[in-house]
Amino acid sequence: MNPSRLPPSSISAAAVATVVGFGGTVALVVQAGQAFGATPAQIVSMVTALCLGIGLPGALLSWRLRMPVVLAWSTPGAALLAASTLGLGWANAVGAFVVAGGLMALTGLLPALGRLAQRIPASVASAMLAGVLLPFVLRLFAVVPTETALAVGLLAVFIVARRLWPAWALPAVLGAAVVVLALRGQIGLPPGTGLFGTLSPVMPVFDTKVAVSLGLPLFLVTLASQNLPGLVVLRAAGYEPPANRLILATGLASVVAAPFGAHGVNLAAITAALCTGPDAHPDPARRWIVGVVYGGFYVVVALFAAPLGTVHRHAARRSGHHHRPGPGRAPDRGAGDHAGEDG
Repeated sequence: MNPSRLPPSSISAAAVATVVGFGGTVALVVQAGQAFGATPAQIVSMVTALCLGIGLPGALLSWRLRMPVVLAWSTPGAALLAASTLGLGWANAVGAFVVAGGLMALTGLLPALGRLAQRIPASVASAMLAGVLLPFVLRLFAVVPTETALAVGLLAVFIVARRLWPAWALPAVLGAAVVVLALRGQIGLPPGTGLFGTLSPVMPVFDTKVAVSLGLPLFLVTLASQNLPGLVVLRAAGYEPPANRLILATGLASVVAAPFGAHGVNLAAITAALCTGPDAHPDPARRWIVGVVYGGFYVVVALFAAPLGTVHRHAARRSGHHHRPGPGRAPDRGAGDHAGEDG
């Protein structure tokens, strides 16, 4: 890849897609970890593993397939986890992540399953996504009585930004929230974490009931709401993506990253549109370079994942919305956990 032949628009498109994809939903990923009692170190590992799972395979696939393959974490999957009331421990959740990734890889290996998945009606996929996201969205109104100024203010920021700069609406809300929490003294790095991203492996616990109640829905919502629309975006840009090969690759990436807390790696849809059009690179045959640059940006983000992850957890703890284990259930203590880590 010759830097002299790389248009500035390719770098800017990849940068904007990274900021929108990461900044817009990282808080959702952190809350997903909190819902299952993950410690600060485990949440850092979760964010780090997701960023590496997005960056490295995405850059490799873009280079090998000569098309901009843009990966992302499963946003609807994170919403599903954040809204969970199952009361499971972190090791059980990691086991469900492995199951979901394995099912995705199996779908890619068996052409019949891939064709069957592509026949899922768009209305059904949309209904699944709406059902997952609605309870999470309604939480905003639940905190209005106690955090009126913050909730209404952030909603106003979203409405204004959505009107003026649609692509930057979610990052703008995230930035505004961080500023407000910083001014209120509700942001800090908990003990046991540092500046750089780290990987803390956990031995997965496999349970049939958990696989059916969490792993299977995570697989289905990721396939229907992320991977299939991601293929549509590539086709709309004039490419012929090998569907089974890409689904297999995202499944394998998810399985490898799952023991470190990654809940799911998949094809991007909205952010992919920023990297697959002529605005990103005028030459469709060279546009794969944008996918490589995007992957490189995510690797850089992975290096500094620690403050990005622990800031959100600390803020949630200070506001009283952190996870508490169910009756008679002790918090999980997987690899990398230490007493007093929650600060």
